[in-house]
This record gives sequence, structure tokens and C-alpha cells, in this order.
Amino acid sequence: MTEQLSIVLSQMTQSVGDLAANAAAMREVRARHGRADLILYPELQLIGYPPEDLVLKPALAERAAALLAELAAETADGGPAMLVGSVERDEGGRLYNMVALLDEGRIVATRRKYELPNYGTFDEKRVFVPGPLPEPVEWRGVKLGLPICEDGWFPTVCGHLAAQGAEILISVNGSPYEIDKDDRRLTQVFGARVAETNLPLIFLNRIGGQDELVFDGCSFVLDGDGGTAHRLTDWEAEERVTRWTKSGDGWRCEPGAITEWDVHPADIYNAMVLSLRDYVTRNRFPGVVLGLSGGIDSAICAAIAADALGPDKVWCVMLPSRFTSQESLDDARGCAEMIGCRLDTIPIVPAVEAFDIMLADSFADKNVDTTEENVQSRIRGVTLMALSNKFGPMLMTTGNKSEMSVGYATIYGDMAGGYNPLKDAYKTTVFTVARWRNAHVPRLSRNPVFPVMPERIITKPPSAELRPDQKDEDSLPPYVDLDRMLHMLVEEEASVDDVVARYGFDRDAVARIERLLSVAEYKRRQAPPGVKLSTRNFGRDRRYPITHGFRTA
Repeated sequence: MTEQLSIVLSQMTQSVGDLAANAAAMREVRARHGRADLILYPELQLIGYPPEDLVLKPALAERAAALLAELAAETADGGPAMLVGSVERDEGGRLYNMVALLDEGRIVATRRKYELPNYGTFDEKRVFVPGPLPEPVEWRGVKLGLPICEDGWFPTVCGHLAAQGAEILISVNGSPYEIDKDDRRLTQVFGARVAETNLPLIFLNRIGGQDELVFDGCSFVLDGDGGTAHRLTDWEAEERVTRWTKSGDGWRCEPGAITEWDVHPADIYNAMVLSLRDYVTRNRFPGVVLGLSGGIDSAICAAIAADALGPDKVWCVMLPSRFTSQESLDDARGCAEMIGCRLDTIPIVPAVEAFDIMLADSFADKNVDTTEENVQSRIRGVTLMALSNKFGPMLMTTGNKSEMSVGYATIYGDMAGGYNPLKDAYKTTVFTVARWRNAHVPRLSRNPVFPVMPERIITKPPSAELRPDQKDEDSLPPYVDLDRMLHMLVEEEASVDDVVARYGFDRDAVARIERLLSVAEYKRRQAPPGVKLSTRNFGRDRRYPITHGFRTA
């Protein structure tokens, strides 16, 4: 009877759809741990998570099955067994999210995911069929319970496994980052499963960016009494060897390192850095280009890009108009110098004058309004896209969630681009992150310098500088108030009266913000992707109709 085990937790990244690369990465891990008994890999490690509709291609399931068989055959060498997440298609064409235990040259057992998440960022019921309640897998004399991700977020599967004699619970996950989610997983969710079953539990999560999602790792091991035996790092790959011993009261894990996880706002910043890095590199862009205005949004985006890619891959462009202040020119130059990235200046005045001439007859009987302001923004967008097309770097956009919420962004102008790290960050979050980055070097940084922007960028009143003496708060509430309204309206789905009752704001002011939030939906549908940070981001989480007439006020 087995009384000791060596289990390796491989907290690693994935490349969605690149099955060969994912299989090769798993082989490399196995080669480094030839004396272990079992190596664990995250959910759907072979095909990448989330696969979305890509998994509906029959060829993907066929290739996954063939590669899984190859990996299984390789375990005939007497080395470690492997627990591999993949996809499985049955004879009726139904698809399952599953894990396979590979050992002694064969697939010893498979277990299918029972709880399929279908909320927020998840839509697994769209592509997968739920499996039956899983039974424990008996392997080398040990009964392993194998709940897959969502299976561990509710009591049913783990309770069933415990009742059927499982001795160790192993939960492989593809759990995306959200603010404060790391502690919630540890204490409120999987800690609860341990308390209910009195069984030790391994939680293994992936890392890395995938489009609008980013995965933070934060894997851990809990003993049957609820104590934490191991905590792996956040944001970075790690292979943690855990050693297990069986005694009279069951299996227990030998204690190991308890890694400290990033706290706010370092966690948000690293989420932005890692997501941008993986998006740019996996889509094979040589770097990024962005407009650097002298304002806080573009300044922090430049810093994020330099941390993600290195300053040599960041190209900043100042695009001054006749309304651009000398202060903004100086601040943009100072920011680029601090970061160490390239800065070019391309005045847009000739193009603005050309458009004035072009549109003079059509606009002859109309007063100057936001139309002319938006022309400036669109000229900047065209200019930056021209640089992207000519030289290859991806154009970054820099608008924050507050602006995107109320439509204070120009479609085909400052919204043009390929990715936006601030898409789910309210303006008050941007200020917090900028102050933090000016005083710290993030752990993931490829540009270990600070500060990264002149202090004046953080302290001066925000302005788009599209007309004389323009300030954001000329037409919006102060950002502290605006963001409180928006958080309730967006994350909490609150009514206008709910917001007024909590904060005492003027009801007409809140109603106006609710209306702006609603009518800007068509813009957000055309916005570039950006990393999810909150519990309810635009796009994957919050899916509203563009055309509707409902208001709460």
C-alpha cells in the first residue's frame, strides 16, 4: 500500500489552440521531475483555456485525442504519472471538459467536469456537456477525487467524492483574476470544501493572459484540518514539489513555502502587465505605439507597456494641436525620458486646418461644437494607425473605464487600437495605480526604473485639451463621485434611487450618468479588448443590448 507520494504542482501558462506547444511544455516539466510520482497540470492544459468556439472544430478534438495518447504512451518509461486537462468528444459528438490520468503507458482514467459555469466571463454550457457526478480514481492504492475548477466552487462534487472514499482532492483550474479573488478562493471557496469533507485539497491554477482574461496562479495546498501547507506565487510559473505521507488519520502534506501574494494595487498593475505582454507577443507584434498626451492615462499606459515589453519596444507619439499646452508637451517629454522609450512629435495642426477647409461648406450654417473636437481625436487615431500599419507595432488605446462608461471617448479616434490595459480600470483606480508605480518597481517589470512620470501628471486636473481651458469636470462630476455612481450602476446593477440613498448625490445628476451609460453601449461594442480586473467588465461580463428603452429614473 502506498504511504508516501511526491506530487508536483505545475503552475504554468497555456497557448490556446497550440496543442503541440502545450504538449511540449508539459513534457519539459515532466523531464525536470523524473523522480516524482505524479505531475499536475492546470485545467484544459493541452488545448488552452478558455477555448470558446474554437473547441467546436472537430479537428481540435481529434488532435487533442492523438496527443493525449502520445503523452500516455510516454509514461511507460517508469517516470511520473500525469494528470492532464483536455477535451473529449463522445460517439454522439458531445464535448466534455475533462482530466485524464496517464500512467504506465496508458490512460488510466478520465473524469468529466460536472459543474459547467455559465455566468460572467464563462459560457461553458455553450460548448460542453456536463459529465456525471465523478467517482474517485484509484491509482497506486490511493483514491483521488478530481473536481475540475467549478466542481470545487459548490459542495456537491466534493461531497460526493468524499462519500465515495476519496482520500485527496485535486482540483485543476482555469480561474481568471479578479480583485481579491485569490483570498476568496483560498478561504471562502476551497477552504469551505475542506471543512465540509475533512480531506486535504490541492488547488492548481494557470497563469498568463488570454485576450481579455488574465490568470494569476495563486495555487495552494490545504490539509484536511484546513491549514495551509503550500502557497505558490502569483503571476509567475512555478513547479512546486509537495510530499505526502499517509498516517492513521489520512494523508497529510509536508509543509512548504507560503508565498505572499500581491495586494492592491500591485495585483492590478501586474494583471495589466502580464495580459498586455501575452497579448502582444502571442499575436506576434514587434512592440506597441501609443499617443502620449501628457495626461495620466497615456502616461501609465506607456509605463505598463515598458514594464510588459521593455522600453525599446514602446513608441510614444505626441500629437499636439493648437489647444495643447506647453505643460502637456513638457510632461509627455518628461514621462518618455523617465521610462526610457522613444518619443516622436507629429503636430496635427495641418490636418485640422485641412479638415476645416474640406468641411467649410457643409458646416457653414452650424456653430462649432464637439464635432470639431472629435475631428482632432480622429486625426490622431488615423495618424497612429498609419504608424502601426507602416512599421508593425500594435496601437494601444488608453481610455479608462470611467470614460468608456459614459461615452467620453471618440469612436474611430482615441478608441482606435488593438488593446487597452485600462479598459476595466476606473479613473480613481488609474490615479491609485500611477501613484503606486511612481514609487515602486513591479515584480514582473522589464523596465526596473521609478518614478515613471512627472508628479504634475498625477496632480493636474484631467483634460482632453480639445478646446481652450477644457477640463473633464466641466461636464462630468468629480471622478471620485462619478466612479462611486458607476460602480453601483455597473458592478452592482443598482438603480438611480439606490445610488442616491447610499451616497446622497443629486438624483438628476445620477439619472444623467445612467442615461450616458446606456447610450454609450454602441461605442463599447466597437472598443478594443482589454484586461478584466473587476467583477463586471464591459464585454465578457456585462452584455447589454445596444437598443433598449429601460431606465431606473
